[in-house]
Formats: sequence, C-alpha cells, structure tokens
Amino acid sequence: MSTVRFSSLYSDNLHYHNQRYSKLKARFEKHFRLSPDEFFSASGRTEVIGNHTDHNHGKVMAAAVNLDVIAAVSKTSDGIITLKSEGYPFNTVDTSDLSVHSEETSHSNSLIRGMCARFSQLGYNVGGFNAVTSSDVLKGSGLSSSAAFEVLVGTILNHLYNDGKISDVEIAKIAQYSENVYFGKPSGLMDQMASSVGGFIKIDFEDTEKPIIEAIDFDIDEYEHALCIIDTKGNHADLTPEYAAIPSEMKAVAEFFGKKVLREITKDDVIGKANDLRSKLGDRAVLRALHFFDENERVESLTDSIKSGDFNSFLNTIKLSGNSSYKYLQNVFASSAPEEQGLSLALYLADGLLNGEGAARVHGGGFAGTIQAFVPKGKLSSFKEGIESVFGEGSCHVLNIRHVGGTKVIL
Repeated sequence: MSTVRFSSLYSDNLHYHNQRYSKLKARFEKHFRLSPDEFFSASGRTEVIGNHTDHNHGKVMAAAVNLDVIAAVSKTSDGIITLKSEGYPFNTVDTSDLSVHSEETSHSNSLIRGMCARFSQLGYNVGGFNAVTSSDVLKGSGLSSSAAFEVLVGTILNHLYNDGKISDVEIAKIAQYSENVYFGKPSGLMDQMASSVGGFIKIDFEDTEKPIIEAIDFDIDEYEHALCIIDTKGNHADLTPEYAAIPSEMKAVAEFFGKKVLREITKDDVIGKANDLRSKLGDRAVLRALHFFDENERVESLTDSIKSGDFNSFLNTIKLSGNSSYKYLQNVFASSAPEEQGLSLALYLADGLLNGEGAARVHGGGFAGTIQAFVPKGKLSSFKEGIESVFGEGSCHVLNIRHVGGTKVIL
C-alpha cells in the first residue's frame, strides 16, 4: 500500500488540488474541532475494454484516472468511525457491531461496515477514526465513485491499524465483498482493482482469489489523442435490477452446462446448444454470453495492439467492443425506461463529431451515465463544444491516467 507526496500525485494541477485539500482541512476542523492527522486518496477508474466480463471471471483492461476521492483523517480510540462526505449526512459505524444491517443497504454506512467486517474476518485490525471526504469522481459516471470510496476506507484502515501491510489487490477484494454483501450490488472486481492498484492494467479474473494483473505501458499522448468521458446526466434511479440482470443471465447460461460462470465453458458450447438455451433462458441471455467470449478475445487483441504500437488497431478494437455492448450485451439503455436514451444519443453525436477518426463506446456498467471517447487532439475543442451543446457545460471530461491507486498523501 503506497504513500505518495502531494506534489508528485497532483503535478498536473497543483493550484486546484491545494485548494481542495485546504477546504478539506477546514471542513474537518469545523466538524471535529481539531486538526486532521493524515490525508488519503483513492482514484476513480475508467474501463478501457472488457465490458461486463469481470463478474464471470473474464478479462478486462482498465486504468485509474486523475479524479479522486480524498479524506482528512484522525484516529480515535473509541472504535467509532464517523465520516462526513461533502454534501451528505454523517456516517457513523460502531466497529463492535459488524453484522449486516438490512436498513443500510445501498447506503454509504453499509460500505464502511462491510469493509470493517471483511477486514476483521480476514484477521486484520479495525478501529475508529474521524474523517471528512471530498470527491471529484462524478457520481453515477461510470468512473466508479463507490469503488473509490470503498478503496479509500480500506486504505485508511490499512494505514491506521495495519501498518500499510495489506496489498492493493487484497484491499480491492475486500471492497468487492463490501459492495456485494453489505451494499447489495452484485458488482465484479474490476472497479475496485483499478482504483486500488492504479495505472493502466490488464486483469485476468479466471481465479478471482489470485487475479493476474499486468501493468501496461501506454501513453495516449504519444498518439496525439485525448481520453474523454461524456456525462449524459442520466437518471440512475432503480437501475440495480438492470445491472444485476447481466451477470445473472450470463451465469444462468453457465449453469445450463453445470458450471458457475461463463469462463468455465466456451463459445462453441453456447452456439452448439443455442436452440435449447433460447428456449430455456431467452435470446438476450444467449447474446450476452456470446458478448462475454468475444470481449475476452478483444482484451487480448487490444493488449497486442498496445504492445506493437498499432494505434489504428487499438481504435478499431475499441469500436468493436462498443458495437458488441450496444447490440449484444444491450446495456446502452434500460429496457425499463426506453424513453431515456442519453447514451445512444451521445454515441451518435460522438460518431458524427469524430467523423471516422478516434473511437467511442459505452462506458462502465451502462444504461445511464457515460460514454468513453478517444479523440484526436486536433478535434478535441470542436468535439467538446459539440457534446456540451447537447449535454451541458462540463459534461465532457478530458482525463489523464493516474499511476497511483489508493494511497496515503504526504502534504
């Protein structure tokens, strides 16, 4: 678990982040009547490719980004965690009670309690602290604000009570447990892993206890392109059933063959039994399973493209991934709210503005939220203007890759 100097972590925009941390410190002093002892940060993440494959033990490529959630913290001796996120009520968790509280489902308290519970189950130490947090990771953006929050809490517990000895990978797995069991969202492991580990990484989840993580040396600036995330400001209310249906349907296909996840079977298995699967599970489940297998292959193709320096092939693979998510995975709009199709509109606009260059695809879980675009720098200004003319000022975010995950920050 890393410790990094403030000036190194935020070298791209020191003035902005100095203001953020100054305000954070002032808020802590206002709420707790003392100065914080330590500061922490955990990054948002962008999924580069591998859309909805992690929960079925697939392959992904993801990267930490230069948007983060930060915390000012002081250790306490009473076993009580009191955390105030900017714009939200206080969260209070007594670490002497780490049972599941059903009334906390889908609320931040459950994530804190779940992190502590899993720490304790694995034999790690937990304890109290006071904290205030601030985030510029867009909520509901596909940049995984919830994973960043979980990793932040895990990073704080790691440094305050475990001498920073717990690995980034272990923190990510604990965070997934918290989100699945306590928060009630059946997420995969990609979000937490990218936020915790940092950098540009390829992850193979065939063995989720020992995921294979490969750091990828990739600098998009070398190819004169920018990474953009477009926030369509979609409504995320009641979308958990839409998200949950994807892993559920994929696993149902695996269960047809007596297996738990799709990684344990092959595309040929599915095609060979497609007629029976259609009758039992419906066409969408079959299509989503086929997307899974092809997306795994695209992760390998993208890796080869990066390593060989073939950026045109990189862009083409991103386009193929987006096309598959749109047509086969079908997570670009919610079937429960067909009148809301902001992602589809954003993809249409992006394709027109790029005019055959760059690439755009649905980003993250889908259904609402964001798309991702790789934009030639010569078109960046007109692209941003065109997108924001429809989705509003500030809806097109130009991001950089962050090479540090969850970390203690030395001011």
